[in-house]
Amino acid sequence: MKRILLLSFILLFAHSSFAATEGKFIQKDNMFPRVEIVTTLGSIVVEMDRSRAPITVNNFLTYVADGSYQGSVFHRVERDEDNERDFVIQGGGYDKDYDGLHENDPIFNESGNGLKNDMYSIAMAYQDRKPHSGTRQFFFNMDDNDHLNPGRDWGFAVFGMVMDGYETLDKIMRVETAFNEKIGYSFVPKTPVVILNVKVLEANQ
Repeated sequence: MKRILLLSFILLFAHSSFAATEGKFIQKDNMFPRVEIVTTLGSIVVEMDRSRAPITVNNFLTYVADGSYQGSVFHRVERDEDNERDFVIQGGGYDKDYDGLHENDPIFNESGNGLKNDMYSIAMAYQDRKPHSGTRQFFFNMDDNDHLNPGRDWGFAVFGMVMDGYETLDKIMRVETAFNEKIGYSFVPKTPVVILNVKVLEANQ
């Protein structure tokens, strides 16, 4: 009986330790960790840049490690209609019912790291006029969005680039969108685009 209780305790401790894994411990000697984001419309491989955006990369990897991106959606697929150009695909913050997901503490904005909001880059989202409020939501730039780079004000911190899966992002960009009453936001896909999994790839891939 004692042996069973001890084994149960060990398993529970191991599970808790895994759930609490911080991103800074994931491939900690790899400055350019890669992840594969698997969605209902295909996969996207992203290479992140710890040398330029260590806080943002480690923050993202923390959410990857606890599995909390699984089942989240891309809630914003926005075009700049006035200029007839694509803009951004944003996600990671809501589930399929558009309920907000758990957020860790907000992080420092690393937008001054020299990385630009160019097409197919990935960046950290934040609340309007609150540059250091970023938590778990991220977005893909679907054009060269120079106005999102820092200038007199803070910009949006880019922390990686898409290496594969451009066609997946292009496919997401073409989904039909509408206003969503629950989150009070336009450009929400009528059929949810769900993140099925985000997994860290081996360092040599």
